Amino acid sequence: MATSKRYDRIAFVASASAEAQAALAQLVKLYGNHASADADVVVALGGDGLMLQTLHAHMRSGKPIYGMHRGTVGFLMNEFTTHDLHTRLAAAKESLINPLLMRATDVHGAVHLHHAINEVALFRQTNQAAHLRILIDEHERMAELIADGILVATPAGSTAYNLSAQGPILPINAALLALTPISAFRPRRWRGALLPNSAFVVIEVLEGEKRPVAAAADHDDVRDVRRVEVLSDKTISMRMLFDPGHSLEERILREQFGS
Repeated sequence: MATSKRYDRIAFVASASAEAQAALAQLVKLYGNHASADADVVVALGGDGLMLQTLHAHMRSGKPIYGMHRGTVGFLMNEFTTHDLHTRLAAAKESLINPLLMRATDVHGAVHLHHAINEVALFRQTNQAAHLRILIDEHERMAELIADGILVATPAGSTAYNLSAQGPILPINAALLALTPISAFRPRRWRGALLPNSAFVVIEVLEGEKRPVAAAADHDDVRDVRRVEVLSDKTISMRMLFDPGHSLEERILREQFGS
């Protein structure tokens, strides 16, 4: 099949688990293992944590990423099999993911830039609830949120921490972001908002000396933040591959119906 030649050269990456390492050995024996710089596709063996690491590592490469589940949580992964990998890759459907860009300013005035594929989240650092001011496109939308924190999630990340915080599940092709409070105290009934993915979100920390707040873009943390700016970075499009019938769109639909 001519289209399979697009993915002749495969770079494998695997988590440190025994299961993933055994899968790596099997696949390398069958298909070889190219350096990622020379590969047509990167195949990640593990769970969603490894997939996030792999997407971050190859964020600007333009290379498609195909995951196979050899870990704990595998929402972003395809089923594992060693059989006919080239054909599976050629038949896979592509989903494009734009990451979030977080610009966090800390108490010292230092600016920290990080990308997030799932979410940007702010958390209280102590037992004191966070007091936060929310601006959308430079307009104040909430003068004060008292909560354990707040997060901005992408459609790809809407089934991760966002869902645990009672946030909405977003279809992967929806041009939306979820703004979800974490254990809101005031206003108690506020459940968050759906924003266009063109929105410029600013979260300011009130009473930061008394109520310190940390920010995280996926696994990159910044402590003692005073202001966090979040936007969807349309300059970066990551390519994820999924088996037909098991696309990210289909997985998100299944989550919404509890299947």
